[in-house]
Amino acid sequence: MLPFISSGSQIGIAMTALYGLLGITSLVVQRVAAPTGSLRSQVNAWWRIFPIVTLALLLYPFGLWALAGLICLLAIRELAPYGEEAAPRFRHNAALAVVIVGIVQWLSPAVLPVLLPVLIVAQLLLFQIERCTSHLVYLLLWLTIATAWTLVQFIHLPLGQDASLAWLFYLFIVTALNDIGQFVAGRLFGNRKIAPTISPNKTWQGLLGGLVVSQLVTLALGTHLQLGTPGRLAIYALLLSVGGFFGDLMFSAAKRCLGIKDFSQLIPGHGGILDRIDSLVVTAPLLYVLLITLEGATS
Repeated sequence: MLPFISSGSQIGIAMTALYGLLGITSLVVQRVAAPTGSLRSQVNAWWRIFPIVTLALLLYPFGLWALAGLICLLAIRELAPYGEEAAPRFRHNAALAVVIVGIVQWLSPAVLPVLLPVLIVAQLLLFQIERCTSHLVYLLLWLTIATAWTLVQFIHLPLGQDASLAWLFYLFIVTALNDIGQFVAGRLFGNRKIAPTISPNKTWQGLLGGLVVSQLVTLALGTHLQLGTPGRLAIYALLLSVGGFFGDLMFSAAKRCLGIKDFSQLIPGHGGILDRIDSLVVTAPLLYVLLITLEGATS
């Protein structure tokens, strides 16, 4: 039987509530937002995103591998036009990098927690020294590969299958709703910009709104799924909310450097896959490290 179903009804109830909340939000936005407004596009786009994440969790653990592969393939497609080398050559090199990471994961998984950060830092240094867009594109590629790899590592957490699945569900939901909270609070109340030269839409009010939403979601979802004590969950919510913000800001800086608004138009109202996983690039490894550290401290 599928782990998502056999682990009990807790995640199923939370998933149902999430879709209900999304449905209510869609109805409200349909009434109050302009037909061509960005808010309506943002909300409608989640009807494309959530079912993919739901399917990946339903087919856990194989669905998670498929989701990680899909993220890498779409990222390669989106990054190909922006480097200084020919797009076919980049796609070839990028696909080879993904395959090599997969082989290393199969043969010697202990190498990747060291190798991937080293590659990311090296690529960042190359970009800082030479200011070459190809180095920036490869930096984004390695960040994406590292994020996909981290998602798969949740399968191997020493917490048990049910707990790992619950933490994954929490990661996806709190990251997404933190983004939504930042967007809505920024639109409604934002007037104090954080980094106007990098991302003019990022405001302190938006950051606070995302933090409040993350705390509320974490308290409700964490209690429902029995993920930990309220105090520990509040710390997780704070770190993930701020981490997601900086992930978004980091990719905004990369897009400004490349001279683009979105990486693609794959998801109307949301841009491309890289525009959607920007927060996850920070929140996924951050939560993974927190869980590994916690497990090591209590074992």
